[in-house]
Amino acid sequence: KNCQFYCNDCHQQMCEQGRDEHKKNKKTKNHEVVPYKQRKRRIPAEKCKIHPTKDRDLLCEQCQIPLCSKCTATKEDRGHVFTDLEIVFAEKVSQYQEEIDKFEIRNYFEPVSQDVKKEIAGDVTEIKKIMEGIRTTMKAEAESVKRMVDTVTLDNIEQVNKIEQSLLQTLNGQNQEIDDYINYLNDLIQTYYGNPSPSKIENLTLSLKSKSLKIRPVPETSKPVPPVFTAGQHNKEDVAKLLGKITVPNTKAENRKIKPMQTASTQLKPTEKQKKQVREKSDVKQTLSLSSSVTKVREYTVPGVNGVYHISLGKSGRLWVSDYIGNLVQTDLKGNQLQKIQTSGRDEGYHTVTQDGDLIYTDRVNKVINRITPDDTITEFIKTGDWEPLSIHSFHINGDLLVGMIKDGEPSKVTRYNKTGTEILNIQRDNKGQELYSVPRSITENINGDVCVSDHYSGVVVVDKPGQHRFSYTGQESWFRPYGICTDVLGHILVCDTYSDTVHLLDQDGQFLSLLLTEQQGLKYPYSVCVDDENNLWVGQYDTNTVTVYKYLQ
Repeated sequence: KNCQFYCNDCHQQMCEQGRDEHKKNKKTKNHEVVPYKQRKRRIPAEKCKIHPTKDRDLLCEQCQIPLCSKCTATKEDRGHVFTDLEIVFAEKVSQYQEEIDKFEIRNYFEPVSQDVKKEIAGDVTEIKKIMEGIRTTMKAEAESVKRMVDTVTLDNIEQVNKIEQSLLQTLNGQNQEIDDYINYLNDLIQTYYGNPSPSKIENLTLSLKSKSLKIRPVPETSKPVPPVFTAGQHNKEDVAKLLGKITVPNTKAENRKIKPMQTASTQLKPTEKQKKQVREKSDVKQTLSLSSSVTKVREYTVPGVNGVYHISLGKSGRLWVSDYIGNLVQTDLKGNQLQKIQTSGRDEGYHTVTQDGDLIYTDRVNKVINRITPDDTITEFIKTGDWEPLSIHSFHINGDLLVGMIKDGEPSKVTRYNKTGTEILNIQRDNKGQELYSVPRSITENINGDVCVSDHYSGVVVVDKPGQHRFSYTGQESWFRPYGICTDVLGHILVCDTYSDTVHLLDQDGQFLSLLLTEQQGLKYPYSVCVDDENNLWVGQYDTNTVTVYKYLQ
């Protein structure tokens, strides 16, 4: 039966029936039987080091050390007092139980520790994926260098073959010339020592008329000059430059965020407002889905631009909009212009708002990424070297930056930086070494960590967080020209197609779900899309400075 009681004398757990029988027994009727939670904890049995046959079951109050009964004989003479160690142990256990309850070990520390453990396990998985992605990229780089080495080697061998053919042709000509000379000498010998043929009588007659015999000199020949092969001057560092290198960012690891412990009163007595917020959040998460139709909610006019090529939503109801000629304008929702910057940007998604509310934008000409803080201070944030930064996106969960970049003679790439500007990962090729991007015009990140790129020529290219290619989407027709791209809280991918004047809706695995917006709904030349915190879709078109907001989730 279930244990409900405990005998502190026998150190036995018992049910209600067992307790009653224990009390009736003459030998145990005087034992102390208590509810199980109030039991005295049995001290661990430990033998005395001086008297190995005896257990240490007493505590000397003066010395504060455990002793056996034999040890007390020496200390009694000094007036020391001894207490039953079991009683002291029980008191301490009771005291610490209160401390444990006070500090919410089971309700706070243990659950939070389990959460940290899960987070560490997730980090382990993520690190393994990232490292595998790095290994794959390294192998692809090595294969590329190998192909380059093979090409250069074949060119060199072909050059050697041509030089060899020319030298042998010269030597063969010289050899033939010597053969002809030897034949000439043989004919001369035959003329004077042999029986001349009738055809040579004439030559002999001419020779006899001469005062002396003239012999042609040996033909001049030259020794060929072979080519010299100069071995390439290279070392391990040169090869490492070709293949790239892995570096560990000199950035201090961030401490994991531990949620603060709430007081017991807060945990036990949430306010009605808190209860309502929890219910509403839970209900929204459970029931949010695609609407059967798309509804136009409102429109905003953005002064200072002649088209809406890219939108970045900021805090406090503010938005940034850019057009094709480098105008980057910040407005409020009433259409008031708050700030205007002249940039080198064109039709790409070259600006984004961070989780801190800063605007970050790319400068293709100077090859830098700039930051604008809420107090309107513009600072140079990241230098991109020889690469032109095109598109950029800030992920609001961890602050990472994704930057699409191009460079003459190099495959385009997407680089991930952390929020301090330290380079983390370059994504350039798939696991077969094929180039992923042509012109990464717009970029975003999905709720599952996928990097989604709108490439004007390659379509929608999606890789996972470590950079492994997941899928590419090239539209529903033969022509597909994607521009703006974004994702929502359900993991949907939304992308503009300027060729068919539509907005395509995909799931997070690249499956086409629907044409969310078309010409029939008044859409024309869609260039930019984004989703706000209320799950509304914002759409910009390049022939007007109006931003239209749609509701498509319910």
